[in-house]
Amino acid sequence: MKYSATKNSKAITRRQFVQTGVMATGGLIFAPAFVRAAGKGGDVSGKSATVMQANDLPKGKAPLPVSLPHFPDRLHAFVWRNWQLVTPERMAAAIDAKTSDILKLGKAMGLERPPRISAEQRKRSCLTVIRRNWHLLPYEQLLKLLNWTPEEMAFTLREDDFMYIKMGSLKPQCEPLKYSPPDPATVEREKEIAQIAGKYFPDGVCQTSDELFGFVSRLSEKPSSKRETEAQKTLFSPRFCYSYFALYGDPLLDRDADPYPDGYLAQLAATGVDGVWLQAVLSKLSPFPWDEKLSARYEERLANLRALVKRARKHGIGIYLYLNEPRSMPLAFYETRPQLKGVVENDYAALCTSAPEVQQYLINAVASISKAVPDLGGFFTITGSENLSNCWSHHKGTGCPRCGKRTAAEVIAETNGLFQQGIKQAGTGAKLIAWDWGWADPWVEGIISRLPADVALMSVSEWGVPINRGGVESKIGEYSISAIGPGPRATNHWQLARQRGLKTIAKIQAGNTWELSAVPYIPALENVARHAANLREANVGGLMLGWTLGGYPSPNLEVVAEMAQANQSGQAVTVNAVLEKVARRRFGQDVASAVVEAWKKISVAFSEFPFHIGTVYRAPMNYGPSNLFWSEPTGYKSTMIGFPYDDLDGWRVVYPAETFIGQMEKVANGFDNAVTALRQAVEPYKKKLSSAERQNLEGEIDVADAAAIHFRTTANQSRFVQARQALAALKSAEGAAPLLDILEKVLKDEITLAHRLHAIQSRDSRIGFEASNQYYYVGVDLAEKILNCRDLLDRWIPAQRRKS
Repeated sequence: MKYSATKNSKAITRRQFVQTGVMATGGLIFAPAFVRAAGKGGDVSGKSATVMQANDLPKGKAPLPVSLPHFPDRLHAFVWRNWQLVTPERMAAAIDAKTSDILKLGKAMGLERPPRISAEQRKRSCLTVIRRNWHLLPYEQLLKLLNWTPEEMAFTLREDDFMYIKMGSLKPQCEPLKYSPPDPATVEREKEIAQIAGKYFPDGVCQTSDELFGFVSRLSEKPSSKRETEAQKTLFSPRFCYSYFALYGDPLLDRDADPYPDGYLAQLAATGVDGVWLQAVLSKLSPFPWDEKLSARYEERLANLRALVKRARKHGIGIYLYLNEPRSMPLAFYETRPQLKGVVENDYAALCTSAPEVQQYLINAVASISKAVPDLGGFFTITGSENLSNCWSHHKGTGCPRCGKRTAAEVIAETNGLFQQGIKQAGTGAKLIAWDWGWADPWVEGIISRLPADVALMSVSEWGVPINRGGVESKIGEYSISAIGPGPRATNHWQLARQRGLKTIAKIQAGNTWELSAVPYIPALENVARHAANLREANVGGLMLGWTLGGYPSPNLEVVAEMAQANQSGQAVTVNAVLEKVARRRFGQDVASAVVEAWKKISVAFSEFPFHIGTVYRAPMNYGPSNLFWSEPTGYKSTMIGFPYDDLDGWRVVYPAETFIGQMEKVANGFDNAVTALRQAVEPYKKKLSSAERQNLEGEIDVADAAAIHFRTTANQSRFVQARQALAALKSAEGAAPLLDILEKVLKDEITLAHRLHAIQSRDSRIGFEASNQYYYVGVDLAEKILNCRDLLDRWIPAQRRKS
């Protein structure tokens, strides 16, 4: 039966998810006294900052934490979950215990000697640590565990890609955790846990041949060989992406967290990338005229930016800065500057771009940056983002006494024009790209008609592509490789831009997407190549290769670069020719065709993915089998790339449950079949491959295998919740047996998947990682899922069978 989701499921954007999260807390995520960047950017109100306390951190509804009956108590869960990421000394300090107590408890559960945790690993895993302790520790102890101040936690929760909203806009009500010696029952459970750990992980739960974040050092090394660069015309430029391992914060000051080391730039260039981007805040890179403290050390940042631009140019790569400006300011800022105040949202107000002083500030800021860094590639803007910037950025410009008298098209086009004036004033070759993300459809023609002639227009290519997955008709929002663009939205916007003579740029996701971001790239390369071919036919002039995910120097990026080439006779290269060329380069002549065949099978399978923007944000694909099972509903709703919980309705959105499960199984089966066929096809040739070719091939198989596991477990988890619901709804014990059989089968299958994924991640530290979320899971999490499944198999299922 055909089911249409088009009418009752209009495309929901990331901004709407964020705004929904803010509304859930009444918008008061942080107390007004603690203005943006508390402890990070100084006092912007002109008043002395108030010292923040842990109690001032946001709590939301503060429900009880989820249950974890597979551990004897919360203390054991705390030690287990942090063993691989936090030192025993730091764990002990957080709960006022002795280091020896922590070590003894871990050993009792079968955990081997704690791994060495470097300063870099601590810095790169803070989000992962927060997430795993969210249901275990109150804020006070979480701060001790991280060795953070409340201001640092406030900054991270608010500014680090909306982390508090990812956490559900609430903090579970956790009582302080205290160490106490185990009683006899606890000792017995410790032994049971140790036996399970020893059975499934005889070499140790945390033993790896590739330590966490090991890929960072590998990506920082220069490639052994350069990509072939024939004298051909390129049809897409720029082709720019974001760092695969950048940390949020202040990268132009923190040199230890360089998002673009030389080796990584060289490896990106080898895959055909000619640009990379950084987030920029004007007040951090230029004088902020109303509060100099906010611009402290801006000259140092500019000097470091110049150095980065110089290094990147050696690799043929340009640096682009992302502008989401002007940044809103706390209401206290406007007490002495009412003429600057625009639209108000909660405790902040926009710096009104219709105010002459603000206009001059934007021009001067962009001009000063451009002059200071004359070789900068350019800027790209979002003028309708999640952040409040111009008064029409959140579609509520009527709330401003100045902008309310003007159209959204006038204000947004003018804002982009101000940035362009700054570039012109500097007289450099920097380019400005205006991204139409967040623009309402009625505004578009008016904005484009007013943009300066030398501004390029960028649009999300796949937005609006119609799909039918499992009989459910819908449309793609963004972040999709399973669908091949361009869609009608981008096509229409580019047509308007060409009528003005503006350059057109497509934003795509070439490497991976929120459909699955826990692998470095999704090996659906035929889909990627066909999308690039379509954009070539559409005469698009440049490509943004991904948002904050997808910057791994993958065969995907290489395929896109090759699709941008025309041969010596001026003819466009074909999809098949490009796939073969990239496969030969990476894996050798003998196995190239087998790899291409696998890419094609995976592309077909991935085209069955049950896409909905709610699904890609809330379903458990990215967490894989690390997402736990519960015998009773948790009562929690899934969150945006945060906690999937057991929220099947939130995962499937518009898809009937059986359809959703069936589609995920189709995707998983397709990936599995492709991997199996590839392994068989290449086996006779493995000894003939060079060391580099063999390593590339093994990595390719691991990436595809890991992806299959993520899709399989999403189907399994959905099947578990569905069967659990049906079991609870039974009026009598009759009919329980087949449901319990389903539940038992799923639990056993999940043990297998968790064990397989643990083995893959242990030898490939890229698996489970994405920069803006850090590690979704590490080895102890996959091992915990086995404890979780064994507990349900050994305790809950038998109890349910006795009832029936």
